[in-house]
Amino acid sequence: MTNCPIHTLIADVILLAEGQVLLVKYKQAEKYDKETGWFLPNDSLSEFEHPQDCARRILKEELGLTHIELHLSHIESFKGNDGSWHLAFHYKAELEKKPAITLSDQIQVAEWFPLDQLPERSEVAHHGWARVIVKAALKHA
Repeated sequence: MTNCPIHTLIADVILLAEGQVLLVKYKQAEKYDKETGWFLPNDSLSEFEHPQDCARRILKEELGLTHIELHLSHIESFKGNDGSWHLAFHYKAELEKKPAITLSDQIQVAEWFPLDQLPERSEVAHHGWARVIVKAALKHA
């Protein structure tokens, strides 16, 4: 058996509406590198799952949303807290109005933040990562 690099494939959704972005706090920090704070809705890809299908699953399972048009914003690669290689697919959905959402039992709270009033870096998981991703997605418009 050869040593294969350890990797994690991730998708997240930058949900924009009325000049705001939706961020969530998850109940179980263990699933999210033991991080707490604000996140973009996200999850790891299932085996053989296409990243866009994962993004759609996130919207449906975590927020109760379907029929949302998604666009790939950008992809990034980095070393995760556990030392593994992470490949993250950032999807963006721009809606005219904030949709009614139904939170899954995984989510503690969801909140809309004006794009110019994102939570402080210290309040966002992974050293402010969601802030960086949102700003990058707006530049890739």
